Amino acid sequence: MNRPDRFQLSVDDYIAYRRDGYIIIRNLVSQEEIAEIWQHTVDLMSGITVIEGVEPPPGDASEEERAQHFLRVHMLHRKHELHERYLLHPRICDVLETLVGPDLLALQTMLFLKPSGREGQGYHQDSYYIPTYPDTLLGSWLAIDRADEDNGCVLVTPGSHYEPIYPDAGRLSQNHVIGSMHDLATIEGASSSVPEKNGLTPVAAKYESKEVPAVMDPGDVMFFHGHVLHRSLSNTTTDRSRRAFVSHYCNARSWVPWNHGMPFDGPSGNHLHILARGSTHIPYALPKFGTPCDALDPGSAQTGVQPWTGDIVEMEAKQVAKGIVVARD
Repeated sequence: MNRPDRFQLSVDDYIAYRRDGYIIIRNLVSQEEIAEIWQHTVDLMSGITVIEGVEPPPGDASEEERAQHFLRVHMLHRKHELHERYLLHPRICDVLETLVGPDLLALQTMLFLKPSGREGQGYHQDSYYIPTYPDTLLGSWLAIDRADEDNGCVLVTPGSHYEPIYPDAGRLSQNHVIGSMHDLATIEGASSSVPEKNGLTPVAAKYESKEVPAVMDPGDVMFFHGHVLHRSLSNTTTDRSRRAFVSHYCNARSWVPWNHGMPFDGPSGNHLHILARGSTHIPYALPKFGTPCDALDPGSAQTGVQPWTGDIVEMEAKQVAKGIVVARD
């Protein structure tokens, strides 16, 4: 997609991502846009903005209770135009297109609110939760507030994206063929904030001296590989949130048997996810709120594949509310 304001990575940026499994682009999103998202989070937390399927804080809640009501909210791009718009943000997609494209499928949004006092999340690998075939998952992490070690920034382990996905006993064949690696151990407790309970702790120990805090200012965006080991610290401040808008994507020619825990029709869920850039041989969804993206120009797709229409649209409408997960503890 050629635009006068297109963001272009440097060759060194590209190499750094391939080497480390992540890269932070400073000031990728404007401060005017950050102010818009910031106000949206305030309105959501205060109950001024009410979104179907998201229970607002009680009307008589105190300011502190309102601040603590939400920890994170998932998949609101299917319910609110702002979330769709930032999922498909042109400059974010410029970077993604370079790293994993040219064909880009937009899969998931998460609004992290992380008020003061909330604990972090333990070591995990995102491709464990969102499988893609071929495995092309990557995420973007847009800072709304400043994120540092005091209010619970992400800690990322450079080079750990070369690790395989470590499965639990129930997902032995999800990411790798059973028997393809004779010493691939199963683990339990991925994402647990208690190191002794998190099966990825011994894996992370191999990189202990390399782990770095992703200190970010509002408007900075971190892009990270689906295999890279990362975790977040607790928010130990008394007066600061650590808000972020996090999204996941993959190459649009990957098969994606995933729909955020919701059932889907057929062998994959691709037809429920938006084609952000390029073309694909697999059916895809249109942006519900009309955010500009390549899905709205199917004639430009090299394969001539059209967006999924018909019965699936009706089915998706019934499932959208189930696809919103609001975590409060």
